[in-house]
Amino acid sequence: MSTLERTRYRLRAHPMALDATLATGVLVTMMASSFIDPHGENGAAWGTHTPNVLSLTLMVLSAAALVFRRRAPRTVLAATGAFSALELVASDPRAPVVMSAVVALFTVASATDRPTTWRVGLLTMTVLTACAMLVGPLPWYAQENLAIFAWTGMAAAAGDAVRSRIAFVHAIRERADRAERTRDEEARRRVAEERLRIARDLHDVVAHHIALVNVQAGVAAHVMDKRPDQAKEALAHVREASRSALNELRATVGLLRQSGDPEAPTEPAPGLARLDELADTFRNAGLPVEVARADHGTTLPAAVDLAAYRVIQEALTNVQKHAGPEAKAEISVVRVGPNVEVTVLDNGPGQDNGPGQDDGPAEGGGHGLLGMRERVTALGGTCTTGPRYGGGFRVHAILPVKNRTAPALGDSA
Repeated sequence: MSTLERTRYRLRAHPMALDATLATGVLVTMMASSFIDPHGENGAAWGTHTPNVLSLTLMVLSAAALVFRRRAPRTVLAATGAFSALELVASDPRAPVVMSAVVALFTVASATDRPTTWRVGLLTMTVLTACAMLVGPLPWYAQENLAIFAWTGMAAAAGDAVRSRIAFVHAIRERADRAERTRDEEARRRVAEERLRIARDLHDVVAHHIALVNVQAGVAAHVMDKRPDQAKEALAHVREASRSALNELRATVGLLRQSGDPEAPTEPAPGLARLDELADTFRNAGLPVEVARADHGTTLPAAVDLAAYRVIQEALTNVQKHAGPEAKAEISVVRVGPNVEVTVLDNGPGQDNGPGQDDGPAEGGGHGLLGMRERVTALGGTCTTGPRYGGGFRVHAILPVKNRTAPALGDSA
């Protein structure tokens, strides 16, 4: 840091010292100018004028008042204006006490608003110029009188310009700070949305495949001694379900990799094209599943396609876990106008209070139906769940064929 910059920082840290330095400079300038006669035979002549006691006193008082120009700018302007008017009226030859009023007017203009600057500036110019022209010993049209009008006007204009620039710089900094805060908030919001999306994916993958593994492992343990062939087949299903779970977990966790990490999986996200494969995994686990589709020829956005798949997956997982060993499930996918409707029904009597126990996190339940609704709602659709008349459970989701959400909410990444 240079010496000039260090001095500037010190003066900003001690504004009273800066004002005292300015007041001293103004006093020295007024003292030096009071010895100059602008009307000499050969132009301005030095030493022909000698200020009287009143002029010296007024110069010292007006300069001393400038020390407090930041604390009470209007009071200092009134004091220096009064000293200047008294000097213009009572002293001959005149001393340039009006210089202190010019500095005070600049301070007021830079510290207040524009209407106040206009009022105070016009009042100061009028009073000082009138005193100089009407009461002083010089002719009213003398150059010194016109100079008072010019200097006070320029001081008001310069102070207003400084105030406008300071306000402009402050507004720019405020907008930059606001933009930075908004950018940080937007980043946190996107992170929260992405975290929620990944959490839903992990829940769907783990709940589905672990439920199948649990059922098949139970079947294998039950028939291990009496029917080893059936136990072997159940263990094969366990192996297949665990492999599928690992693959989907690897694909989901791959989204969290950094740019320098190994390349993420390029396999597309599951959708309704794999609905038959999904139904087969539950059939192999012992759950009869019927599929009816009336959406042929409909091309869904990737986010909508994945949401429909996840809704069916979660609904069948709940049937497998809660509807009982004799339950059957029915799946229907129908295109209705601008929407595609997905319905999953079961006729089981239910166990553990039915599949509705997975409706939320309260009382030890899971997050399946809650995640279902969040997925569908994020895409602009609706999802209703509840028991059926006569027994069983129903999951019904309406998804728009055209995705109306931002890419950040989609699951196609």
